[in-house]
Amino acid sequence: MKSLVILGSTGSIGTQALEVCRRDGYKVNGLAAGSNIELLEKQAREFSVKAVAVFQEEKAKELKIKLKDTDIKVLSGVDGVCEIASLPGDIALNAIVGIAGLRPTLSAIESGKDIALANKETLVTGGEIVNAKAKEKGVKILPVDSEHSAIFQSLQGSPEKSLSKILLTASGGPFFGKTRKELENVTVKEALNHPNWSMGAKITIDSATLMNKGLEVIEAVHLFGLPADKIEVLVHRQSIVHSGVEFSDGAVIAQLGTPDMRLPIQYALTYPQRSDYAFEHLSLADIGTLTFQKPDTDTFRCLPLCIEAITDGGLKPTVVNGANEQAVKLFLEGKIKFLQIAELVEKALHSVNNKKEFTLEDIFEADKKARQCVLSSL
Repeated sequence: MKSLVILGSTGSIGTQALEVCRRDGYKVNGLAAGSNIELLEKQAREFSVKAVAVFQEEKAKELKIKLKDTDIKVLSGVDGVCEIASLPGDIALNAIVGIAGLRPTLSAIESGKDIALANKETLVTGGEIVNAKAKEKGVKILPVDSEHSAIFQSLQGSPEKSLSKILLTASGGPFFGKTRKELENVTVKEALNHPNWSMGAKITIDSATLMNKGLEVIEAVHLFGLPADKIEVLVHRQSIVHSGVEFSDGAVIAQLGTPDMRLPIQYALTYPQRSDYAFEHLSLADIGTLTFQKPDTDTFRCLPLCIEAITDGGLKPTVVNGANEQAVKLFLEGKIKFLQIAELVEKALHSVNNKKEFTLEDIFEADKKARQCVLSSL
């Protein structure tokens, strides 16, 4: 039975991953989280982990007191999370939100563990560095995002050079079909009302702006080696076809299932095997109709901005990601309007200087400049 560490254990993906671990008996050696120490304490006790880490030092001090009757080591900060990522185990499941997941991913790879990746920003910002390190260490990067898992599953058993196109599906979010005029004064509550998925706040806003799909295009470029112009985004409101591929002979293969993240999580943990799925199974007869449409890139500008960024290459994907993270934070705090998110991302994309060849330090500097560009616009 495989053992693992889970980064971002108290979030949506992390809690569902632990649900899979609980059901299938996986050994969990370490957990890392942001600030929800009440839930992290419960998880640590239930799974008898060796160590936990919290990004916030003050929260880590509180957790240490709560766990003083155990032998569980309590760590803090980015270094602490990286130490959790480096603990012994077969897999590191990274479900941290944002660029904060990049260094822990590299630490896990350095320790020789396979990566079950739900932190798309790892590849969006550091794809070249991460892929090179994974190749050097001989570890696999197993996608957990439902779309990339679907592509990965659809490619199994096919010749490596036969892939000609990726079909990346999108739910369209809560504002599908709306005009820019209709989106001028939408509220945070409305933007968080996703029609199909239950996710964290940041990714739910990204789904509403189609930024999430733009980031997934960038991630797919790094995972599957196709350029952005070979990745077709399709709005699929039912969220049943999770994505697919087209081969050189014109054949299309896709992966279908209920909108439940436990399936791609489970597949990443069991790969290359499949285990019984104890949750809800798909009934196509009950679904009845599946529809597909082109996205409205004039209204939802974040998607084409991401495609522009990965086409230009270098640090541009880091810039759009950093600007978006900062803009979404401002929107959730009620400081900017919904449509300003894309406007601020575009400003940063065209303002921050690019580098085609870069280091890890360059990535974090570009992220910092992108955030400053957004904040300076207020």
